[in-house]
Amino acid sequence: QVQLKESGGGSVQSGGSLRLSCAASEYMDETWCMGWFRQTPEKEREGVAVIGNDGSTRIADSVKGRFTISKNNAKNTLDLQMNSLKPEDTAMYFCAAEQNCIVTVFFDGTADFGSSGQGTQVTVSS
Repeated sequence: QVQLKESGGGSVQSGGSLRLSCAASEYMDETWCMGWFRQTPEKEREGVAVIGNDGSTRIADSVKGRFTISKNNAKNTLDLQMNSLKPEDTAMYFCAAEQNCIVTVFFDGTADFGSSGQGTQVTVSS
């Protein structure tokens, strides 16, 4: 099973930026969907940004224009650049992957993932 490990979380003030990185234990070819998800005790898990195995990118409406997802095949990493952070972005962020996924189902975040990391906490203060 592919191992995923997140890094880059932390505490910032509103309006600040963070860059999250997810390192995969092996090369993730075009058959894999990879993405970032977040969860808080008050909310169900939600998809933040994913790159599908069809080459598409899905971004949650709540973060459009502020977050950017990118995949570095040479380094086997998936990054999430988060700008203009808001207190409502506070959550545990984790990276997940699913091979041969249905992108819409994967982005929905409710199905089981093939692989996921332990998560990294992002806290945004007002």
